[in-house]
Amino acid sequence: MDLLQASHQRLFTLLKERSFEARDVVLASGKRSNFYVDCKQTTLSAEGHLLVGRTLFAAMIAEEGGRPFAGVGGLTLGADPIASAVSMTSALAGRDIPAFIVRKEAKGHGTGAWIEGVKLIAPGGRVAVVEDVVTTGGSAEKAIIRCREAGFVVDLVLALVDREEGGREALEASGVKLLALYEKADFFR
Repeated sequence: MDLLQASHQRLFTLLKERSFEARDVVLASGKRSNFYVDCKQTTLSAEGHLLVGRTLFAAMIAEEGGRPFAGVGGLTLGADPIASAVSMTSALAGRDIPAFIVRKEAKGHGTGAWIEGVKLIAPGGRVAVVEDVVTTGGSAEKAIIRCREAGFVVDLVLALVDREEGGREALEASGVKLLALYEKADFFR
C-alpha cells in the first residue's frame, strides 16, 4: 500500500473515531439527521491536519488538467483548517498554493473584505473551494459566489464527506464538480 492510500485509510479511521456520531441532530441546512460528522475533531488534530493536507492536495492536483490552481479555501469555519492543511502540503511539495478564508459576513471595518488572503491570488486565478461536510451544498455555494465576485474561477469543490443529500447535484447545477473523499455510506458499512 502506498503512502497516499494509507493516508486515505487512516484519515477515514480518524473521522470515524473522532468525528462521527450516530444521533439525532439538526444540521446547518436546517435538515434533521440521524448522524453527525464534526470534522473539526479530526482536522484540528496534528495527525488529521497532516492527512487532510496530503489526501486533498493529491486530489486537487489530480484535477488540474493542465490548469493549475492558484488558491484553496472556503467558508469559515469548517474550511479553515482544511485550506491551511492543503496550502501547507503544497509548500512541502514545492508548490505555493495559498489558502484563503471566505467570511460569513463582510469585514465590519477596514477593507470590508469578504475574503481574507485575496491578495495572495492573481486576478482571474483558478481556485478550489474546500468543505468539511457537504449536505445541500449551501456553504460551498456561498464560498463559490464570493470567489466568483472576487474574479476567481471556481470549478471544483473538495470535501471530506458528502452526506449524499443533494449537495452534489446543486453544485453541478452551478458548473462545479464535487470531489468528496468519503460518502455517507462509508460510515454505515
